[in-house]
Amino acid sequence: MEQETGLSCPVAVIACTAMAFFYVAILYAPSFILRLPPPPSVNEFMIRRFICAAISSIVSILCCALILPIRSREASHILGLYGIRLDHIWQAVVLPLSLTSLMYAGTLVLKSLVLVDICKESEGGGFSIDCTKRLLRNLTYLMSATTSDVMAWRNYIVAPLTEELVFRACMIPLLLCGGFKIYSVIFLCPILFSLAHLNHWMEIYTRHNYSFLKASVVVGLQLGYTVVFGSYASFLYIRTGHLLAPIVAHMFCNMMGLPVLFARSKGLVGLAFVAGVAAFLWLLFPITQPNLYNDRTINCSCWHGYCSWN
Repeated sequence: MEQETGLSCPVAVIACTAMAFFYVAILYAPSFILRLPPPPSVNEFMIRRFICAAISSIVSILCCALILPIRSREASHILGLYGIRLDHIWQAVVLPLSLTSLMYAGTLVLKSLVLVDICKESEGGGFSIDCTKRLLRNLTYLMSATTSDVMAWRNYIVAPLTEELVFRACMIPLLLCGGFKIYSVIFLCPILFSLAHLNHWMEIYTRHNYSFLKASVVVGLQLGYTVVFGSYASFLYIRTGHLLAPIVAHMFCNMMGLPVLFARSKGLVGLAFVAGVAAFLWLLFPITQPNLYNDRTINCSCWHGYCSWN
């Protein structure tokens, strides 16, 4: 595989660490640096953070473009550097989403069983078309309410977009160009991703009045989850060379939360979880084959290293 060179390993690590630190630090810039007064509402507070996250992403993209030894300044080449592409969009959305949903097979089965039970109870033991219509109306109302919820925008739109841009699209090309092996990048990049969530400890400790130990346990579990997910997202990004793949996986995981392993008196949930995990592991490499997301994977020059997976 033919790759562009000229970036040293220490420079790549320092640049990635600085991006991770900047992504978190800028969130507190309005209060600690600009000395702006506290926002009067949660919505305004979150909008301020959205702006900070957007600025951080733009700065990271520009710095990455300046650091990397890019051969061409054409827009298509630079956007391709970050995995921002218009080709193979449906593959980059449908296939990773289907793969990720397998880890939530238990959760999906549990939600389905709960919906069936609700309908049966409301219809006196039966399941009717009217119940289905009512569920669809409730779903429509829930979706409408979600679109006006600033926290939903944060969890399902802003966080996945900005975090994947910074921690995948910017950092992975830097680390690969710096000489790191693909598997090293898959495990190193999520560590920086998890460290960027350490600010949650301060927020939990101060705002929720948790004890030092309880706040540490909660954040420790969060960091562990972010490392696992970050490895998976990095894997998707490198395998597909498409930024949409980790973004849709990130959005879906944020919507679903932690996978349900089992449920009392519902053995089908545990069985579905085990079957989902087995199917996920079995399909992990076949569904992420580079040739499904790229027209040409032989003798190509790429930043993401997907050529070397064949």
